[in-house]
Amino acid sequence: MPSRQKKVLFCTAGVLSFACALGVVTALGTPLWIKATFLCKTGALLVNASGQELDKFTGEMHYGLFHGEGVRQCGLGDRPFRFTFFPDLLKAIPVSIHANVILFSTILTLLTMVGTAFFMYNAFGKPFETLHGPLGLYLLSFISGSCGCLVMILFASEVKIHHLSDRIANYNEGTYAYKTQSERYTTSFWVVFICFFAHFLNGLLIRLAGFRFPFAKSKDTEPAGASADLMY
Repeated sequence: MPSRQKKVLFCTAGVLSFACALGVVTALGTPLWIKATFLCKTGALLVNASGQELDKFTGEMHYGLFHGEGVRQCGLGDRPFRFTFFPDLLKAIPVSIHANVILFSTILTLLTMVGTAFFMYNAFGKPFETLHGPLGLYLLSFISGSCGCLVMILFASEVKIHHLSDRIANYNEGTYAYKTQSERYTTSFWVVFICFFAHFLNGLLIRLAGFRFPFAKSKDTEPAGASADLMY
């Protein structure tokens, strides 16, 4: 492949990596991972609410990895609230899982920035033959994609299996009990998903640049060996 085309492919991969790094950094600081609605069960049962009356007892909230906000409703008007995971919700959430989500998000950001530098170095510099060359790019892309996958799996398990939204809605509520009605992933979560996909797309760009996947056997090796044996 001509050198110019390789530069274009590596530059494209570098730009994708840089955009992913910026996206993950932004996602870490924004409360736009989950948007949920929850019902005030206590209030609804007291007045035997049904149908459209349930709207007066339905609140909503959105949150990220560090903070969030929402509105509680129990038939007496809106009750806005804000919260932070550290230190407000330390006793209510699965701290180990939540900390791992933040940790792998940070690792994802760092590796993506390193990958950006390596892609640009391979495009405009003279790459080394080991970690600075194609093998290192494959390795970084694979590890970064795996970190993105872990972030999504851990966060999804925290939300769905450990009922994170229920824990947040019921935190410091001794009188009323709340039950989550709906949850949906929002912008920041899908940014991580796009980054996960982009890292494996970078692997394809490296292959298009003419570099074989790691541990792939060359098709030319066996015929060359066979012809050498025939010569002797």
